[in-house]
Amino acid sequence: MFKIKKYCIVLLIFLFQSSLGLAQQSNTGNWLVYFGNQKINKKWSWWNEVQLRNYDFIGDVQQVLLRTGIGYDLDEKSTNVLMGYAHVTNYSYQSNDSKKKVTTENRLYQQFILKNKLNRVFLTHRYRMEERFFQDDFSMRFRYFLSCNIPINKPEMTGKTWYASMYNEVFLQTKAPFFDRNRAYAALGYVINPSLKIELGYMAQNLEKTSRNQFQIVFFNNLPLAKD
Repeated sequence: MFKIKKYCIVLLIFLFQSSLGLAQQSNTGNWLVYFGNQKINKKWSWWNEVQLRNYDFIGDVQQVLLRTGIGYDLDEKSTNVLMGYAHVTNYSYQSNDSKKKVTTENRLYQQFILKNKLNRVFLTHRYRMEERFFQDDFSMRFRYFLSCNIPINKPEMTGKTWYASMYNEVFLQTKAPFFDRNRAYAALGYVINPSLKIELGYMAQNLEKTSRNQFQIVFFNNLPLAKD
């Protein structure tokens, strides 16, 4: 068990150093994130997500992301497929103008999630394909996400459990430049009850030529829409 924790920590440090070392520019923002995954019945669920992404720690909005989707469990705990839609609003300054330029993006996406457990370590693999519709362009992107959650004060992710959370996600495009970005993340989380948890974390995001690093406050809501 100790070796698994040590491996996850060493891997995360390496990913952070790689992200920061390869970047030519660096600055830090703040993301406020809400993830909702509501069970409709034993097989079907509704995904809902809101992300407010800021240029800096206390304000100045960079991006607002709204994402939703319908998921289906292939088995009870470990395998899920989902299809959905996302709307993204981007805010950026013109080089010679103090006014913000607003652009939008619409996405369709499909994903496959596989979960497994090694002793006390909870692993999640997510494979996602995105079709991105811009105002004057279209592109496709593939994302691979690997996360690791480790309970600290209890053997399982039950109520009143503190846990360490880490993930890495790589983004690849279908046309040059093929590398889009990489995100490495570490957080301390708390399980309020089996349906609610919260995380405070830090993410190093490495793009092709720059980096954007973010503090994150993340709230997870898995309260079902109806009782079994």
